[in-house]
Amino acid sequence: MEILKTIPLAALLSACALTASQAEEHRQLGAHVHGHGKLNVAIEKNILSIELEAPGADIVGFEHEATTEEDKAKLEKAKDTLEKGLELFTPPAAAGCKESLVAVNLKAEHEEEGGDEQHEHDKHADAKDDDHDHEGGEHHHSEFHVEYSFHCSAPEKITSLTFGYFKQFPNAQELDVSVITPKGQSSYEVTKDKPKLELKGV
Repeated sequence: MEILKTIPLAALLSACALTASQAEEHRQLGAHVHGHGKLNVAIEKNILSIELEAPGADIVGFEHEATTEEDKAKLEKAKDTLEKGLELFTPPAAAGCKESLVAVNLKAEHEEEGGDEQHEHDKHADAKDDDHDHEGGEHHHSEFHVEYSFHCSAPEKITSLTFGYFKQFPNAQELDVSVITPKGQSSYEVTKDKPKLELKGV
């Protein structure tokens, strides 16, 4: 599937001033919490855009470099699953949404005292992520960043999102969700126990 550099969500988010709490949420990868991810949802005209940020441990169950065949297989399987956006974040069938764009990236951060270094990999690269290592002042984290765009024939019927995400990735516990529509911006928390987000009136 073709990967484009630009996605409507990015433009929408750039147009919205980040609140102090959001700015704090977008701090360095080293502050991420296992089991806890972020999801940005934007609806504009016929386009539903979704952006996911999740710790590597939530998606593949580890954060070390995938050197064994078993770990590499887990990584590839996870990427294939992440590309199936409509199975992970499902709007009502009546909305007529079809996936038009997907971009899966794995960010690995190697942080040392006195400086940070970040590496990004797209889904076609040999993604490398590092395990946590707190010896010698070093910290290692990885995070998946996935962008989706869906074209919906009846966007007014996007009254909910059902999260198959938690079933596909059992290590994930909850997602902080920000929803942007022409009516404004709203925040929610969707958990493994209640994997559905109601969007009526949003």
